[in-house]
Amino acid sequence: MGELLERIAEIVGPGGLLTGEDVSGRHADWLGLTRCGAKAVVRPASTEQLSAVMKLCHAARQPVVPAGGLTGLVHGTDAAGDQIQVSFERMRSIEAIDPVGRTMTVQAGVPMQAAQEAAAEQGLLFAVDLGARGSATIGGNVSSNAGGNRVIRYGMMRENVLGVEAVLADGTVISSLNHLLKNNAGYDLKQLFIGSEGTLGLVTRVVLRLHPQPVSSNTAILAVDSFGALERFFAHVGRGLGGMLSSFEVMWQGHYEMIAVNSGRHVPPVPGGHGYYVIVEATGQDQDRDAELFAAVLAEALEQGLAADAVTAASKAQAAAIWKIREDIEGTFTLMAPSIPFDVSLPIRTMEAYIGQLTEAVEAEWGGQAKMSVLGHLGDGNLHVVIAPRPWSEAARRRAEELVYGPLKAIGGSISAEHGIGLEKRNYLANSRSEAEIALMRQLKAALDPLGLLNPGKVLG
Repeated sequence: MGELLERIAEIVGPGGLLTGEDVSGRHADWLGLTRCGAKAVVRPASTEQLSAVMKLCHAARQPVVPAGGLTGLVHGTDAAGDQIQVSFERMRSIEAIDPVGRTMTVQAGVPMQAAQEAAAEQGLLFAVDLGARGSATIGGNVSSNAGGNRVIRYGMMRENVLGVEAVLADGTVISSLNHLLKNNAGYDLKQLFIGSEGTLGLVTRVVLRLHPQPVSSNTAILAVDSFGALERFFAHVGRGLGGMLSSFEVMWQGHYEMIAVNSGRHVPPVPGGHGYYVIVEATGQDQDRDAELFAAVLAEALEQGLAADAVTAASKAQAAAIWKIREDIEGTFTLMAPSIPFDVSLPIRTMEAYIGQLTEAVEAEWGGQAKMSVLGHLGDGNLHVVIAPRPWSEAARRRAEELVYGPLKAIGGSISAEHGIGLEKRNYLANSRSEAEIALMRQLKAALDPLGLLNPGKVLG
């Protein structure tokens, strides 16, 4: 590999290739618990550089693993000692913003928060949002089809991408940088790369769809005592707020009390003791009118017994404090470590029974020693479950996976709502995809990457 690395170094220039301790000292995950295991890290500064690098790697049959902000939770960027990692940290340019056409063209390494802030400066909104916004990159968001907190209103990353440029395994550049909302000229090639986790091509540039920046924002957290009331409350705010409803986030009692009440990390806005805690956010274009409507809708919910308690944020600081409770994923992992995070989706009508059965199964397996936490973007059917078996072992991890994934097929659920498959879930892909679908995925992989060089072992194995 030495000669290959020398030739790559000539392409990417000073600082573009890392080896030795410069690689082993790098984090391989967002918590900094593991170190990069790749032979080398290539940091191209442009699509052209990456194309030239991939031509060399293709000729040498050298596997490569793409890496963005390392915020994923399914080991989708893990690299072995015979592999080269491609990092997009030198491709962080916001190339253009069209305030009339409402588009933004960015390089893959641009952090989500930087894109959000650049859009806001133009009075626009890049709508995809998640807790790791400061680290997660646009290229990674595209490759994993990121979801987050506003999917109920704006959709996932797929709905917010108009065009993609990607480099194929052999170095071919597919520049499908469409800026049009309507473009039915043949196959929509960007869809090959959105959500494919770098296994079909390496995303280098993206055209993002932007939206008008909301003028108003109203946030509240409510306590709800039963799942039936939670379902009715969701329907109630949907009718009352309509298109203004941007987030409907739910924390089960155990999670809320662990993070907000007992950890000392937050000041709980509402007391513990209730079955569910809901963060409702609505955005619009008239602060006074929208705040009045928001208050009226919540007051009706309290009058009808749909919610037992409520606190509406009176300032941006109070709203941020409420959201910090929901987004304290680091706190969850710290308090429950070692644990396994799960990201599943299922019909809302099946959630109560599913979580009830899962709770019983965990208790039957490990008794009172195990910990379990549940929260999620309930409005779009996505739940995040964290299980901490005790005593901890790899066998316990595998058993927890069986308990979580096993029931999903029968109820029309998915093993991955927004995190992807990576290495973590590939053995369970058949729980959510048919044999014919998986066979077609393999055909696509064979067509675009016949040598299996792109992110090997991920998704399909």
